[in-house]
Amino acid sequence: MIMGADVRAASSKQDVGTLLEQAAERFGERVVLRFHPGEASFTFRELDEEASRWANVLAGRGIGPGDHVAVMLPNVPGFPLAWLALARMGAVMVPLNTRYQSADLQYVLNDSDAVALVTDLPLLPRFEEVLPEAPKLREVLLAGEHTAPGVPHLGELAAGASTAFPGAGVSRDTLLNIQYTSGTTGFPKGCMLTHAYWMTLGLSAAEIMEPDDVFLSVTPFYYMDPQWELIMCLAAGCTMVLSRRYSASGFMELVRRFDVSVSWATMAPWTFKQPESPKDREHRLRFVFVGGMPPGMHRAFEERFGVPAREAYGMTEIGIGMYVPLEDDHMSGSGSVGKPPSIREARIVLEDGTEAGPGQVGELLIRGPGMFEGYYRKPGETAEAFEGDWFRTGDLFRRDREGYFYIVGRKKDMIRRSGDNISASEVEHVLTSHPAILSAAVVPVPDESRGEEVKAYVVLAEGETRESVPPESIAAFCAERIADFKVPRYIAYRTRLPMTPSDKVKKHLLEKEGDDPAAGCHDRLSPR
Repeated sequence: MIMGADVRAASSKQDVGTLLEQAAERFGERVVLRFHPGEASFTFRELDEEASRWANVLAGRGIGPGDHVAVMLPNVPGFPLAWLALARMGAVMVPLNTRYQSADLQYVLNDSDAVALVTDLPLLPRFEEVLPEAPKLREVLLAGEHTAPGVPHLGELAAGASTAFPGAGVSRDTLLNIQYTSGTTGFPKGCMLTHAYWMTLGLSAAEIMEPDDVFLSVTPFYYMDPQWELIMCLAAGCTMVLSRRYSASGFMELVRRFDVSVSWATMAPWTFKQPESPKDREHRLRFVFVGGMPPGMHRAFEERFGVPAREAYGMTEIGIGMYVPLEDDHMSGSGSVGKPPSIREARIVLEDGTEAGPGQVGELLIRGPGMFEGYYRKPGETAEAFEGDWFRTGDLFRRDREGYFYIVGRKKDMIRRSGDNISASEVEHVLTSHPAILSAAVVPVPDESRGEEVKAYVVLAEGETRESVPPESIAAFCAERIADFKVPRYIAYRTRLPMTPSDKVKKHLLEKEGDDPAAGCHDRLSPR
């Protein structure tokens, strides 16, 4: 069984490509990666060899160390293969959310300096109006389940490629990802993540895994979680199931079908609300990770499904921040996100910069090895994000006398909807680009199912009315420009917005407007 010291020994060479080679040597014909739906799977050896083939193909097409390659794919084999191939080459992946629309795509492609795009045929039409506006992009490749004449497909090209790839001088400090996360002042910011970032995060997680574990990954690979989860499985010698579709009603079915022993349960509250079944306890789960589970539901979830559920806290910039250890059963339902792991230090500071005492609320600061290197092409915002070597999370926390941490709220102008971070400023930017909207303010409102929903207050230009600019048209305008999860659910009309003397919107007043977020406004999911 590979635990503690054995896992740390596996990190003696700190880049992802070397870890893959070591895993192929150690675990050979054991299955490391399975896909759902479909029957595709890879052993450790097959994954290593196929990643080398893809790296040879990409290098043969002129992509070299340091080049930035955008990848927009669903959870198909081509996504992890592209990432591992780029890791082996010393190149950089720029993951693109498959829900991105024209404004998102144009911004990220140009901001990231991407020179190539890897995508799937059904997604290609979304780039038609964007590609002419991305002058640095010189290559478009397919890597999904579909092919088309005249468009090179990496899988087909790799069929005859060599399984040996020459070294590219990759080290732990080599940049591997520019991972975009919603910013507070406009469009997303690209977090620069090195090989050391992924190795630190994945190897730390591997210490709680066992070789016969089957880990169910339930989020898209363009998010950070499946990437470190794959590193974790490579180090621990266990199997990862990558599901393309995930639903609250289908979660336990996937757990039983693949004999899953560990998983994130990102939709645990919705899974709990499904009708009870005699099969609820028919599984091999050792534990699940959850995030933001209502404290009153936590114990009931564990008892119904017969599995410990442990809260955790992290973000793209820091990876893991803290978690509730498996042995801390007494913290279930407490609302705590636990304590920092050994690779992280945490402190809470008050507005005046002094350290917060137990029970006091302040901003959480985190430091430790293997965090992000800064925001790509944004030195000013990078400098503002740090206080010395401490990263300012922008989240408000308190700590109890036993050292457990609790999320209180956010300082940053962010909305957290069903696990997606949404920049209020970005949505406001799109709204005010509408020719008939004079100004806008976007705020979070509580939602039982999604945690928070997006509510937009709009002030129309002179001469415009709700009839001339109906809410449906505003939502459609946004949907053409930004990902669907960012489109406001609630749209309210105002003749003016509450302002401070310095002409900033008093959003706290808007957030306090009644208990029903749909009252007096349009709800696009349930029009009233």
